[in-house]
Amino acid sequence: MSSEGVDSESKVSGNQANIPARIRRELDIDDGDKLRWRIKDDVTLRVQVVQQRRGTFSAFDGYDGDRETKVTDVHDAWGVDVE
Repeated sequence: MSSEGVDSESKVSGNQANIPARIRRELDIDDGDKLRWRIKDDVTLRVQVVQQRRGTFSAFDGYDGDRETKVTDVHDAWGVDVE
């Protein structure tokens, strides 16, 4: 993100407000991301972007080893190791 602030405005329509394209680009906001809204001192609105595509498994590539496994032989229905 650049060091300069990004100023823009949008119009509220019903219960929705659009995020201007240049703000979305600057903050890398994409479909599925969430916005957390907070009011500070009754006059300041703060919005935090929570990027969903960068969750726990976003970098998970899966198992690429050469050993085949059958999950029901190793784990029970609850995912607990079978003794």
